[in-house]
Amino acid sequence: MTEYTRGLMHEPTLKPERPFFSSGPTAKFPGWSLDKLKTDSLGRSHRSALGKARLKYAIDLSRELLGIPDDYLIGIMPASDTGAIEAAMWAMLDPARPVTVAAWESFGNIWIQDAVKQLKLPNLQVLTADYGEIPDLTTIPQRNDVVFTWNGTTSGAMIRNTDWLEPGREGITINDATSAIFAQEMDWSKLDATTYSWQKVMGSEAQHGMLILSPKAVARIESYDPPWPMPKLFRMKKGDKLNLGIFAGETINTPSMLATEDYIAALEWAKSIGGRKALVERANANAKLVKDWIETTPWLRNMASDPAQQTNTGVCMVFQGEYYDALSDEEKAAVPKKIVKTLEERNVGFDFNGYRDAPPSLRIWCGSTVEQEDVKRLLPWIEWAYEKVKNG
Repeated sequence: MTEYTRGLMHEPTLKPERPFFSSGPTAKFPGWSLDKLKTDSLGRSHRSALGKARLKYAIDLSRELLGIPDDYLIGIMPASDTGAIEAAMWAMLDPARPVTVAAWESFGNIWIQDAVKQLKLPNLQVLTADYGEIPDLTTIPQRNDVVFTWNGTTSGAMIRNTDWLEPGREGITINDATSAIFAQEMDWSKLDATTYSWQKVMGSEAQHGMLILSPKAVARIESYDPPWPMPKLFRMKKGDKLNLGIFAGETINTPSMLATEDYIAALEWAKSIGGRKALVERANANAKLVKDWIETTPWLRNMASDPAQQTNTGVCMVFQGEYYDALSDEEKAAVPKKIVKTLEERNVGFDFNGYRDAPPSLRIWCGSTVEQEDVKRLLPWIEWAYEKVKNG
């Protein structure tokens, strides 16, 4: 650290220029401002030629940047990533088929509850792991439908690949990729329904989710009629066929054109800096700074113990050491809250406390819209704030 000598109570001098480290909604892309958003579509119907063209443009740019195969469909869905993945689950999971839902953090556990309590799937395998760990995915039968979260948004544990899914497997795969996509590569050949929200790696406004369907997923939707009631927001069929208009900019319900324009601006920024490759490199560089710092900080450890499973987006860290271990549970929970409050009061860093259901922790978003220099500047401030908390 250039601005701080570890163990001394010297307040650092350099602050992050953009102190935004929330894991969602995340920091806007560098140089973002309202005047970068096109406004011609505002106040117009989303069903006008202009409105549909802008929605379709957002879809087409997403395909280009993510390298999604031409025969896959991409649709804009209501209710962010939650709406997108629940629409996929409600439309595709069949009580007559075996299903596995695998989870290793809070949101994956919500999809388990959907499968158990809402859909009441009788042939269900549930795989779970503690925060920071990942269950043994190789135990999943290849004929099973699978629902999983690629990157643990609240635990910082991610899968590196989909080697545990065989090519041409019988079951369909539903992948919640919301805090992974644009920062981690996807193997599209093994993914049938992939979902994400605009508010994560692209730093766009939260509002809509994206649903990416393989030809296999389309075939499942068209050949299967679920036994449960389908809310309007989940209905993707007209008669026995998929409503292809959804995947050409004709959304199920009224979208926010302002949020759409914000997403388009972020996609255009990503394209201007080198596309997906540049986005991944930026996230990797930010995360390496934080992970290397954790390794040299004796009172912290990465929540994900296996380096191969440590995310490059929402890096989560928990406390350790003689001082912390001697605290009561209530006092332990207060440590990260006090650190974050101290730095927020000084406009050094915002919203980097751990997730409310996770162990007491800090979570620094390292996604592609965050600048490396701002990450560098944040870390000595955390050390300083920890010393203040520790010394009362």
